[in-house]
Amino acid sequence: MLLIIVVAGAIFCAIEAILTKRLLVSAIWLAGTSALVALALYLLGAAEVGVIELSVGAGLVTVLFVFAINIAGDEQIEEIPIVPKPLAWGMIIVSVVLIGWLTLVNLGLQPPALETSSFSQTLWHDRGLDVLLQAMFIFAGVLGVIGLIADRKKSSTKNDSEERQ
Repeated sequence: MLLIIVVAGAIFCAIEAILTKRLLVSAIWLAGTSALVALALYLLGAAEVGVIELSVGAGLVTVLFVFAINIAGDEQIEEIPIVPKPLAWGMIIVSVVLIGWLTLVNLGLQPPALETSSFSQTLWHDRGLDVLLQAMFIFAGVLGVIGLIADRKKSSTKNDSEERQ
């Protein structure tokens, strides 16, 4: 029952992310979708994938979106959509049906029993590649943000010196 509520919440957040007119609000709804998908993955027994989704999808990507929106400006979207609305709603309905079907199929499955081992054994020996992958994603995100900040400072400094002359 909890899994159905989480999936329904993720679907609601995803629809709100699509329907909202402001980019910043859409990014926050997308972060909620990613967090609920991570929780659903955890409930289905894929704890490692859920943690990666939570740290990268809800964490790093959201920070990069918010930062990019703040640099570019949060303007309301008034353009005609590329995908026609009936096709978009059809794709949403098909996605909801597929997610619901996959969820119902997996409800009867129990995650495999895990052997008890120490945290360091699990983190560094069994899941070492996942930890390194997450560290690389976070490092790449930090370098990207630093690059964006440095580029913005250079252009604002250049504009200030041009205005003085």
